[in-house]
Amino acid sequence: MTLTWIAIIASLLMGAGAAFIFIFAAKKDYFRDIEDAKYQVFWSDIEELVNEVEEEDINERQA
Repeated sequence: MTLTWIAIIASLLMGAGAAFIFIFAAKKDYFRDIEDAKYQVFWSDIEELVNEVEEEDINERQA
């Protein structure tokens, strides 16, 4: 029975911690522009592909 109460208290503390972190992030405006991160990742992937193609072209021209 003691183990059950420990599990209940631990789950309540974890839930309260998650709620605290969410409120903190919302007040600090961390959720202001969540779409921007998606586009940063997308464009960085495109830049890597373009750079790889350019390097291959340079290597082919030198050979």
